[in-house]
Amino acid sequence: MAQNQTTSRQKLDKLSDALNSGTLVDARRMLNGLAPGDVAHLLESSSPKFRHILWQMVDIEREGEILGELGDDLQAQFLEDMDAAEVKMLTVGLEDDDIADILQQLPGHVTREVLSAMDQQDRSRLERVMHYPDDVAGGLMNTDTITIRARLTLDVVLRYLRRHDTIPEMTDNLIVVNRSDQFIGLLSLRTLLVSDPATSVREMMSTDVEPIPVDMPDTEVARLFERNDWVSAPVVDGNGKLMGRITIDDVVDVIREDADRSLMSMAGLDEDADTFAPLARAAPRRTVWLGINLLTAFIASSFINLFQDTIEKVVALAVLMPIVASMGGVAGTQTLTLMVRGIAMGQVQRNNEFWLINRELSIGLLNGLLWASVVAVAASLWFNDWQLGVIIAAAMIINLVTAALTGALIPLLMSRAHIDPAIAGGVVLTTVTDVVGFVSFLGLATLFYA
Repeated sequence: MAQNQTTSRQKLDKLSDALNSGTLVDARRMLNGLAPGDVAHLLESSSPKFRHILWQMVDIEREGEILGELGDDLQAQFLEDMDAAEVKMLTVGLEDDDIADILQQLPGHVTREVLSAMDQQDRSRLERVMHYPDDVAGGLMNTDTITIRARLTLDVVLRYLRRHDTIPEMTDNLIVVNRSDQFIGLLSLRTLLVSDPATSVREMMSTDVEPIPVDMPDTEVARLFERNDWVSAPVVDGNGKLMGRITIDDVVDVIREDADRSLMSMAGLDEDADTFAPLARAAPRRTVWLGINLLTAFIASSFINLFQDTIEKVVALAVLMPIVASMGGVAGTQTLTLMVRGIAMGQVQRNNEFWLINRELSIGLLNGLLWASVVAVAASLWFNDWQLGVIIAAAMIINLVTAALTGALIPLLMSRAHIDPAIAGGVVLTTVTDVVGFVSFLGLATLFYA
């Protein structure tokens, strides 16, 4: 694995050198010698002008594979310059789920033109996938499957397989169905190859594998694959009829996209945001989130303004005030991140929520007592005022406990309201810890110094 990564990196470096030196013929040859994933990585890592040159060098027959490896944002940029005939050409040889992802990026009239140019069998298979959103099992599945009947012998199955020129990629099991195409079980290829050819499929197949419902969310699909170490899994409708199968390569994409979504959402960005997007496209996406952050900053500032007279009398408060808010923000973010991860992995349930909240409150209290003592001594020595040390210590304990409680509750409440806690959780948490930190510190100071 490491050797392959090193070789791939060396090829990319050589290609970059060829492009920089202007030897376009060599660059084109090397570019089309790379794996589709490496070409996609190179495109996503290039500036818009350089990216256009690279795309023009890609062989037409490889465009579809490479497009399937690109993020939605960049994929849409390349597709917007294509007509229906070009799109139809690049979809040749691609799997149904990859074609569906490409067509969903196109205007409706172009999609209809591409579908109408396909033969009836390909069109019906593709429409079956496009009927479902891309965030459920139906949108992830591929209809290219090999099915067999339980009454056949293994010898007949082997002869049937030899009649195929190829079998679908990542085929580790053959899917056993009845006459109505309803799922019955799975026959492992390993079992098929080492068992007595005279035995029947019914005797050797596994019936203890639950198929994936076609409307199951993609995150739950990913958890099942991770928990069971699956390479592929059958997908069925509500009546148990086989619809297709999901393979591990699509599940890896789901896991990566979910990780990107969680990371980017905390900053208010789209998970498919293009790193090298032009200024006109990149700037507006950040404006809204900055506006929301500014609004929360005004809210926090308005609470500070309530204690203006106290701050004017005791200038040291203005110096120490950020410490309380900052410590609360960090403590709350730790709890929030842990809870969001637990919810995403399906570990946080109603039966353990209360235990987690109590645990986080205890951690907040212990850390509050520890660091409040340190800050109290430091502030007292710094300003030669032990009363000030007591005030900031009390405020820090209050804010760290509040931060722990807020960080634990926000994801739970947002999840029940069907809101992604990774999107707005950080903003809400920061606002709460800032307000509570400022109010507790300045409020206590007002009482003590009054």
